Amino acid sequence: MTITGSELLRATPLVDGHNDLPWALRELDGPAPDLAAGEPRLHTDLPRLRAGGVGAQFWSVYVPPSFTGDRAVTAVVEQVERVYELAERYPADLRLVTTATEAEAAFTDGWIGSLLGAEGGHSINGSLGVLRALRRLGVRYLTLTHNLNTEWADSATDEPVHGGLSDFGREVVAEMNRIGMIVDLSHVAATTMRDALETTSAPVLFTHSAARAITDNPRNVPDDVLAALPGNGGVCMVTFVPRFVSRGVAEWDDRLAEAMAAAGEDHRNLRTRDAFAARWAGPAMPGATIDDVVAHLEHVREVAGIDHIGIGGDYDGVPELPAGLEDVSGYPRLFDALLDKGWSAEDCGKLAGRNALRVLHAADAARA
Repeated sequence: MTITGSELLRATPLVDGHNDLPWALRELDGPAPDLAAGEPRLHTDLPRLRAGGVGAQFWSVYVPPSFTGDRAVTAVVEQVERVYELAERYPADLRLVTTATEAEAAFTDGWIGSLLGAEGGHSINGSLGVLRALRRLGVRYLTLTHNLNTEWADSATDEPVHGGLSDFGREVVAEMNRIGMIVDLSHVAATTMRDALETTSAPVLFTHSAARAITDNPRNVPDDVLAALPGNGGVCMVTFVPRFVSRGVAEWDDRLAEAMAAAGEDHRNLRTRDAFAARWAGPAMPGATIDDVVAHLEHVREVAGIDHIGIGGDYDGVPELPAGLEDVSGYPRLFDALLDKGWSAEDCGKLAGRNALRVLHAADAARA
């Protein structure tokens, strides 16, 4: 008996690791959107979440690295509040959840479980007290860095300073274990990945990364780190970002970075990068495809194993996405492609959400 991607996602919750809708809403120009009616200015709205079979979503409460000190703390709390407000505004579709058990129950009851993940360790302003406060507010993961180093961890896209984690960075990881907050290793340098895996007593997530062996981008995960995930119990949630999954786009992006450096612009600043690319006289960006994403999924499955793979689309965090995955309605097409390539329904179910939920259960067990 054959099964389609849509049928599979009706039976198994799709747990996406990273969606930047909260920041996109903060930045959106024009009239306030009605997500229940559909919103073409965004990758994400409620009709398309339903069409995509999304069962639970980690909403990113992102803060740009340009926000520092108390300003970063204020902004991350404002972003947490934005997600609470979304759940209150759309109670027929969104249910705020903080545990794996609650996420599973929300899926069973027909809601989209709304989880919180903080992107960028700078948002705690060097304070374990702020970290604990975010956890009390329901934030379930912290991405240790964004595109710039923090004072205690090296980023994948900045010049190394700490050689991975500093002593305080190790304290942050240990405290996250103690309070049941998942360590997210997307965005961090490979040295930071390795230090965190040596330090943590609980499984980690890469909430939106891909395989460096397929696309040599510093944001992707090297094979030795992928191979270490079975020993940790962690999960690499493969992203859809074209510059991370397509070699052609990655090469184009390298040329963009060179042009920006020559013009005195910072490629790591997302807003600056998008504006520069829009006016750049260089070649047009090539397109990425579902096949590019499938290649990364198959590589991560081969190296880390089927129990250590998930999905983190990064919708509303990037301007372009692969053909067929242009918005959150596209997940069934991805699973159709995997089923056509011989993936079993059992393996697809692990990829869709069961692996990520296991990590969330493990974080709660470590805290207990």
